[in-house]
Amino acid sequence: MRNRYFRTDVRLGIPLPILDREWEQYDVTEQMGIVEQWELIRGRIPDVIFALEREIVLNQQMLDDEDDFVRSCKLNSDIAELASRINELHIWYRVNQEIEQRRHS
Repeated sequence: MRNRYFRTDVRLGIPLPILDREWEQYDVTEQMGIVEQWELIRGRIPDVIFALEREIVLNQQMLDDEDDFVRSCKLNSDIAELASRINELHIWYRVNQEIEQRRHS
């Protein structure tokens, strides 16, 4: 998805906001459009997290059976990267709450 307010983050697998001004500087119509689009994107975040969690489980299963030290290190690194992405997605998932609080303040 490409538009003026969002750009796809390949690492996270979702479009992220690329706002070039403070929230209050957008007119109400723009704010509503941004929030509506973000809600659609945000709604997909749990599915992306679930898919990453499945990858972690698969990597952990491979790690359990891995005897090669170098390969074990690579699997551990991959697991850590996936966990990092999940943490970031959780943070982005909460962004809507902050926007909603601003809108109602």
